[in-house]
Amino acid sequence: MKILFDLFPVLLFFVAFKYSEKNPDLAANWVGSLLGSATVDLKMAPILLATVVVIAATVAQIIWVWFRHGKVDKMLWISLALVVVFGGMTLAFQDESFIKWKPTILYWVFAGSMAFSAIVLKKNAIKAMLGEQMTLPEQVWTKVNFSWVAFFIFMGILNLLIAFNFSTDVWVNFKLFGGMGLLFVFVLAQGMLLSKFVEEDK
Repeated sequence: MKILFDLFPVLLFFVAFKYSEKNPDLAANWVGSLLGSATVDLKMAPILLATVVVIAATVAQIIWVWFRHGKVDKMLWISLALVVVFGGMTLAFQDESFIKWKPTILYWVFAGSMAFSAIVLKKNAIKAMLGEQMTLPEQVWTKVNFSWVAFFIFMGILNLLIAFNFSTDVWVNFKLFGGMGLLFVFVLAQGMLLSKFVEEDK
């Protein structure tokens, strides 16, 4: 359930885009009324409406977490800030390149914060999250942490390659299925590798 909740904005972004592709006139009218603009390019209408939806969904997600738990994770605030800034520029300039940059910036923020924490603050982010659930040698924790750093850097680069070398439709599909698929494979591979150390510890 938590995975679905975390994916909530991305899922709605995907649904809104696909719906708007089939109904560009309706999407253009909705976006035009929201932006107070009478001229919205029909080709841009799907990504613009999807951007409006993902901003609203992320805000709703933050509000729900706040009322449910009384606090919001720092990364959720960062995600909200990025989607509002890059989504806002997408809507203001009717230019999809801004929203396409957003996932890459978020991935690189994750990578940078984890690397900074490990190198400068001497704190391992992955160990902080999983340290109570498993016992691993310190060098293994370090490798796991930096493997996540490398993964996020890779995902940021891959997002740009897909976003600016393929159609927006392909990018939207990749954003949901490709990104989550690669994350699932990466987590599964790490789980298989770490299980060896957990078994040895037992």
